[in-house]
Amino acid sequence: MAAQLDDNLTAALADLDARLRGHGSLLVAFSGGADSAFLLAAATRALGPDAVAAATAVSPSLPPSELDAAREFAASLGVRHLTPGTDELSREGYRANAGDRCYFCKSELLDTLNPLASQLGIATIATGTNADDAIAGFRPGIRAAAERGAITPLRDAGLTKSQIRTASRIWGLTTWDKPAAACLSSRIAYGIEVTSRGLSRVARAEAHLRTTLHNAGIPIRNLRVRDMGDDHAKIEVDPDLVEAVAASTLTTTLEDFTSVTLDPRGFRSGAMNELLPNPDKYR
Repeated sequence: MAAQLDDNLTAALADLDARLRGHGSLLVAFSGGADSAFLLAAATRALGPDAVAAATAVSPSLPPSELDAAREFAASLGVRHLTPGTDELSREGYRANAGDRCYFCKSELLDTLNPLASQLGIATIATGTNADDAIAGFRPGIRAAAERGAITPLRDAGLTKSQIRTASRIWGLTTWDKPAAACLSSRIAYGIEVTSRGLSRVARAEAHLRTTLHNAGIPIRNLRVRDMGDDHAKIEVDPDLVEAVAASTLTTTLEDFTSVTLDPRGFRSGAMNELLPNPDKYR
């Protein structure tokens, strides 16, 4: 079985390389996460660093630490790293925070990157969407990017999240085991207006709590502070660490929130989507 998986990954990587070589130059929408980091590295291998640029959108929804890490990673590859500002909060659909919030977020991103790519003389923009994302069923942002001409080389080559992490490790990329880090707006429950203050509040809470747990000797990898409304926060940590975190009592209070609960099921990507009464409406 292992040999077959290796063969599949080898074939997928060859497919990816061929797809990337079909473009003379590429602008990668680079969030700093494992997927877009791998895509950036693959594009650099296929086209050379001079033909590739990385763009990390800067807005209140991006944790400052993510920008620093993205800058360092791009520098390690020798590619240009651009940091255009985006203004998701100017879009009513984003602020309203219904189930299709990600559509407006990705629209703002691509509407910013398309003219930037034109200025650079780059014809194609690529996102780090992978094959798992394509079957997840609830990804309104993918639709917005596709409508604006972005390509998805990882998805088209059939690369899954697990394969991307494996290949990243083989290539020696520091992001191979980086925990998922969705934008800060994903911490705010649907129906609660997204504001700059609200985004800053969850960013502060997560940074504080991560430091506190680390100092207590609890090796947290995945952590989310979810704003559930009415100044109530729900905390998610790695499922295998829920018991230790609960016993520590370190999450019973949190600055900027009047009440706090620890989710007994632990962290899971897209937890807020579980609360949508009709997610099919936003596909």
